[in-house]
Amino acid sequence: METQLTWFGQSAFKIVSPAGKVLLIDPWLTNPVYDGGKDELSSLKNVDLILVSHGHSDHVGNAVEIGKKTRAKLVATFDLSAAMVAGLGYPGELADTETTGHFGGTLNLLNGEVAVAFVPAWHGAGVAKDENSAPVYGGTPSGFVIAIRNGPTIYHTGDTDLFSDMALVSQFNKIDIMLVCIGDHFTMGPARAAEAVKLVDPRTVIPMHYGTFPVLTGTPEAFNHELKQRNLKAELRVMNIGETITLERS
Repeated sequence: METQLTWFGQSAFKIVSPAGKVLLIDPWLTNPVYDGGKDELSSLKNVDLILVSHGHSDHVGNAVEIGKKTRAKLVATFDLSAAMVAGLGYPGELADTETTGHFGGTLNLLNGEVAVAFVPAWHGAGVAKDENSAPVYGGTPSGFVIAIRNGPTIYHTGDTDLFSDMALVSQFNKIDIMLVCIGDHFTMGPARAAEAVKLVDPRTVIPMHYGTFPVLTGTPEAFNHELKQRNLKAELRVMNIGETITLERS
């Protein structure tokens, strides 16, 4: 079996490893651009890990509901994990030291099937229970470098601006797949995202976090133009919402 990647819109992805382990990243399945979100949510039975990059509602998404239903362990930074347990009700026994880490550290999970390293992201991270609640401290936002045994190494940028230390990500990990925000307004737009790709030098780049709301005006077409302007060798792969693709190992 190969590694499978599904995009649900915004920054929400599902990874299924060659051994059948299921990871969800920023699992806002019921977002407004994914028509199958409610059905997908109700059909989820087996999830091993839920990775949350930061505390904003479009990234926490349905994580608590899924965690309670599937008993998936929460993978997040120490502060975000604590905020999600205390403020949102994520089961504390599923958010313990095994899957809680911080920048510079690597978590070896699922008997070595997956390794997750936390990398910085320039953004905010407040956690709010609902729209009427004031946000509480959620720590520093993150991205993830996810190395799959017998599969690719994936860099999910989380929500971020361009910053020069992105170049260090590929110094320690050869990135096969880069999942990069391009929407503008709240994150990088196409031009700055293309510069991020230049720094990271992945084999394949997949845009995310665009088109969900009118203010997220960045498009794959504009991103492709910016990549070509820089003569970058990374392959652009634009996914459809709800699409599953097969990822080759490095």
